[in-house]
Amino acid sequence: MTIYLASDHRGFQLKSFIKDFLKAKSFEVFDLGNDKYDEADDYPDFAERVARKVAVEPAERRGILICGSGVGVDVVANKFKGVRSALIFNEAQARASRNDDDVNVLSLPADFLDENKAKKILEVWLETPFSGEERYKRRLQKIKQLELRN
Repeated sequence: MTIYLASDHRGFQLKSFIKDFLKAKSFEVFDLGNDKYDEADDYPDFAERVARKVAVEPAERRGILICGSGVGVDVVANKFKGVRSALIFNEAQARASRNDDDVNVLSLPADFLDENKAKKILEVWLETPFSGEERYKRRLQKIKQLELRN
């Protein structure tokens, strides 16, 4: 699985931890920035990079975005066709986001998670498949229809 990873300055430290964790688990990881701590950087720049990559093959690619609250990167990612991003604070949300909504971008709030909690969320999110239940497929189809109309 290919994973695209990015953060602004507030998520920079957590991103470094996540990158090492994913590589240790043998995932193919592309770090799309920022490559240095820059207090003046802006989360939309990095969220766009990841969302564009995931949007190319939404069923095959995954993204992980990190900013202080997680809200900003989540909002940006969801502007791209085929991208379904979820702001996640715990393992139960992570499981539901994959099982029910086939989420392909994980948005994390660096200000509210420590490394251990982020690791647990990641493990659940990466290991949980989409259930494929008819009701969930129907709902995802409605989302696709909305994307086509807008």
